[in-house]
Amino acid sequence: MTAPGKAVDMRALLEQSYRSALEAVAPARLLAPHLTGPRPDFVLAFGKAALPMLRAALEAYPSVPGLAVPPRGTLDLSAPQGAEVLPGSHPVPDKHSVYAAEQALLRVRALPKGSQLLVLVSGGGSALLSAPWGVTLVQKQALTRELLRAGAAIEEINAVRKHLSRVKGGRLAQATRARVRALLISDVIGDNPSVIASGPTVPDPTTFADALAVLDRYGVAAPEARAHLEAGARGELAETPKPGELPHVENVIIGSNRVLLEAAQAFLTAQGVRSVILADTFGGEARDLAGFHASLVGSIRDHGTPFQGPLVLLSGGEATVTVRGAGRGGRNQEFALWLLEDLGERGVYALSAGSDGIDGHSDAAGAFLTPDSLVRARALGLDPRAFLARNDSGTFFAALGDALITGPSGHNLNDYRAIYVM
Repeated sequence: MTAPGKAVDMRALLEQSYRSALEAVAPARLLAPHLTGPRPDFVLAFGKAALPMLRAALEAYPSVPGLAVPPRGTLDLSAPQGAEVLPGSHPVPDKHSVYAAEQALLRVRALPKGSQLLVLVSGGGSALLSAPWGVTLVQKQALTRELLRAGAAIEEINAVRKHLSRVKGGRLAQATRARVRALLISDVIGDNPSVIASGPTVPDPTTFADALAVLDRYGVAAPEARAHLEAGARGELAETPKPGELPHVENVIIGSNRVLLEAAQAFLTAQGVRSVILADTFGGEARDLAGFHASLVGSIRDHGTPFQGPLVLLSGGEATVTVRGAGRGGRNQEFALWLLEDLGERGVYALSAGSDGIDGHSDAAGAFLTPDSLVRARALGLDPRAFLARNDSGTFFAALGDALITGPSGHNLNDYRAIYVM
């Protein structure tokens, strides 16, 4: 294995592994092998990768009309010829998300029987395509924020969203007479298609009762949402379509966090650096996840188990953060700061970043660690514990000069963690 000789080299190499992996699994590259089916009559794309996916589809199928719903703030919002772009809001929906969902419903409902609808789905679609049912937009916004702050898992949030929506949980596909082919880029642990963007084209195994249980679990009052969900649980409202009830729909996953990690591993191998993919399914609190990785680093260093160093540990999935402070940051920077706290002066080179280029409420994709991070922090009077207490990891790493700034990537394949262990 090649061991870089300068501090800047390993940090640069970890950044290159992240950027190269994203380039290798760019949406257009993932989509290309699947654009061989019947020519669609309409293309609908929504999510963080909506525009690159739509552009690739319309290159394969020129002059087909299309609609893209990307996040507002996407660097290039230009529409392909014959297509319309209606940006929405993420992670909390806004009036533009509602308008985009209404337009999507209008387009798919207008398609005649026997026509072909191509739907391109990527992470972030739950907020970007929003059609509130039983609650107002403001109420749904407040509920989404409360669940996010409580640390609810994406599967739990989506169970609630599906039962407060006219598009999620298979209802979008239910609204059209066309044959539907949906190509999905997964941003969820386990790659369950019914969870990706809350599954607008996928039968929904969850129920109104499941959604109520999520509110109970996190102590969320939300009286208007509860009234609606309770009416559904009593059988007064139509359930989401269940498995077997959407025979006119085909759902295909074309990309995932695993694909991203494998691309990073291939890059590192080409550089002569040995790496191991731990898993693409890590979830739970960022604090606990950092503790696990710190323990693994210690075991490798001190005992040579379960792996012999030097090597890069790669892992993915999606951590959560129970927010108790009003700081700036996100789950990837929170993970990095807890890892720094757990390792102390026995630091490492590491990178933890979101593949979408935006980590929580910050302008960073994530953060770097170096073996001297704690020493440099102390020299600047930065106390990791104090920043963790107020969920202010973004401010910490910005002050340290170790934030990774990329801007929105136009993609979303969960989190990327790379830790170099000597």
